[in-house]
Amino acid sequence: MKKIYGSAAEALDGVLFDGMTIAAGGFGLSGIPELLIAAIRDAGTKDLTIASNNAGVDDFGLGLLLQTKQVRKMMSSYVGENAEFMRQYLSGELELEFNPQGTLAERMRAGGAGIAGFYTKTGVGTVIADGKELKEFDGETYVLERGIVADLSIVKAWKADDTGNLVFRKTARNFNPPAATCGKICVAEVEEIVPRGSLDPDHIHLPGIYVHRLIQGQHEKRIEQRTTRAA
Repeated sequence: MKKIYGSAAEALDGVLFDGMTIAAGGFGLSGIPELLIAAIRDAGTKDLTIASNNAGVDDFGLGLLLQTKQVRKMMSSYVGENAEFMRQYLSGELELEFNPQGTLAERMRAGGAGIAGFYTKTGVGTVIADGKELKEFDGETYVLERGIVADLSIVKAWKADDTGNLVFRKTARNFNPPAATCGKICVAEVEEIVPRGSLDPDHIHLPGIYVHRLIQGQHEKRIEQRTTRAA
């Protein structure tokens, strides 16, 4: 099976459609699939539901898709750092499904593992649990959360081989592995594609069986909040 494509646009060809659900890796601006996000913007695909920890910043990452009004709904745990995200939500232009951070990660992992739903104590007694099934276990109340199965997963990794085995670097590991597993199709962008067999099996974070398409590219790796000390 051919997995390596020449560009983000090529890798997404025939995959995108209006109204689809996309799971996106990344945390803040760390480990975001910036090339694939830009290609989705250029494709003009609209009415998107996106499951991601947050939505980048105003002019980078998923913030680009908010600027062009291509997103109908966000499934996120954090709104900060993106004024346009906040503005669209408060004005009613954007639907938002808030998820506790660990719950969102587990919903992605569950979807990728074929688990339809799971019970958690997180969110019980808050608006998070409104309208959801509650169940008691050992005297404690739990809320039912559904696994997420996306039409497409877009993730960013450090290295890959031609079979799609992925290695993430440090904080960029974040939401990328669970996001990758929960998509019917997973497209990954990486900094380097190495020969088959050169990755130590013990160092592979995501097996290539989850990755359907792969691109190598140059990344900006913008820093979201730069803090320095006085000289």
